[in-house]
Amino acid sequence: MNQNNYQFLSYILNKQTPTYGNKNKFKQIKKSDIANGDVANDTTIETTVHIGTHIDMPYHFYENGQTVEGFSPDFFIFNEKEILFIELKINNRELIIKDELIDELEKAKNNSPSTINNYKLLIVKTGICHKRDNREFWEQNYGFHPDIAYYLRKNFPNIKIFGFDSISISSWQDRELGRVAHKVFLDPKNPILILEDMNLCEVNKDTKIKEIIIAPMRIAKCDGLPCTVISLIDSGEIKN
Repeated sequence: MNQNNYQFLSYILNKQTPTYGNKNKFKQIKKSDIANGDVANDTTIETTVHIGTHIDMPYHFYENGQTVEGFSPDFFIFNEKEILFIELKINNRELIIKDELIDELEKAKNNSPSTINNYKLLIVKTGICHKRDNREFWEQNYGFHPDIAYYLRKNFPNIKIFGFDSISISSWQDRELGRVAHKVFLDPKNPILILEDMNLCEVNKDTKIKEIIIAPMRIAKCDGLPCTVISLIDSGEIKN
């Protein structure tokens, strides 16, 4: 019998949470505090919605773009046949990822052409998640080339969410190209939603992921949404 366990693929929010370009901070303010004699604890938060593990909606770059109201609950639930996980081995310091990812996607396509239309969620691990506590994570982060979106629409036409462990699809060192990437992926005519800053430290290409649930905060008419991401992992056989 196989043993399954649940695992978070998202980070908890706190004042140490890194943000793109180190521009914003998560603020948690106690308005009422039992320790100070108040009847109850009551906390207010102040934050950008583009923080921690979060999903970019088309409205982020398009005034007529979709927001969370336009997506049903089952849009965010994926079984093992719908998940394509790729772990990249990046051997250079180029911060814009393109050919190395397309090469891996080509391998996946050629190895199992009959499954191409099954895939709905693409997750890419660059390994930068292991540097999340360092300045490099937000200042020298990997970005993804807009051509990847064109490739996906042509070769993996049912991919609807692209998730990864970098803080943004836009490298801080090439923000102009990053804006283009956002626009190409989030095109309201055929959007691929962007799931940024995933916690992929404990998963790899050999991890057997059976299910993933992405649970965004349901904030009306909002361009981005902090997310909780839960995975169901097959831990292998239980031996009696």
